[in-house]
Amino acid sequence: MPGRVEGKVAFITGAARGQGRSHAIRLAEEGADIIAVDVCKQLDGVTFAMSTPEDLEETVNQVQKLGRRIVAVQADVRDHDALKAAVDDGVAQLGRLDIVCANAGLGSDGARLHVMDEKTWRDMIDVNLTGVWLTTKVSVPHIIAGGRGGSVILTSSVGGLRGHANIGHYIAAKHGVVGLMRTLAWELGEHNIRVNSLHPTQVNTPMVMHEETYRMFRPDLENPTVDDFAAVSQGMHLLPTPWVEPRDISNAVLYLASDEGRFVTGATMTIDAGAMLK
Repeated sequence: MPGRVEGKVAFITGAARGQGRSHAIRLAEEGADIIAVDVCKQLDGVTFAMSTPEDLEETVNQVQKLGRRIVAVQADVRDHDALKAAVDDGVAQLGRLDIVCANAGLGSDGARLHVMDEKTWRDMIDVNLTGVWLTTKVSVPHIIAGGRGGSVILTSSVGGLRGHANIGHYIAAKHGVVGLMRTLAWELGEHNIRVNSLHPTQVNTPMVMHEETYRMFRPDLENPTVDDFAAVSQGMHLLPTPWVEPRDISNAVLYLASDEGRFVTGATMTIDAGAMLK
């Protein structure tokens, strides 16, 4: 039987590791070819280890092992020209574009909004909101030109649907993604392009599983461990898990990218183990 996205091409940002790599693999398993982008370097002001060129190469290897084609480029989602060149080249090589996963995101140390420094605020908005908009800006014209419709999937967060202290820059950016999604759904519906947002809880990825996160969730402890983080994170959920896995999000991506979700647009899809009800 053909895969659920057989013969389609997906553009994925933040594809070197974590959710982005998982999305690339899951869509490739179901027949898609991939255009993969990641910054693959340490950004100023980010204290946890970011992705590397070797990480992106591993994504390439994993997709190719599945017998699918992949075009991988190092690019910053804040750089319109680099992002456009990556997509244009990928479409030239792979022949089309059907699916967009605006997955790239940034986490950073926070503070109360009235004392947060301007650089921390701007870096977050630039990557997590403007970067999502630029991702759609450079890719949507290719889907429209194809005339076959398509699916645009924007990664937000449970933080895009509720507030939380000390990470107001992240909360604001992820709420902005919802406004972007709803506007694009209105604007692109006439082209049979569906636009939806994903709202995960904590996900077991390198961007979450590090000491800065543990301290954010357990500020009462001097050196909190992953177990300390897990206990608090578990308490945020109705279901018995402290976090979800990248593949749980990728399965939602696959549904929204495939014909199974052909009439789903403008939706905020939570994969949150019940966190929004707590």
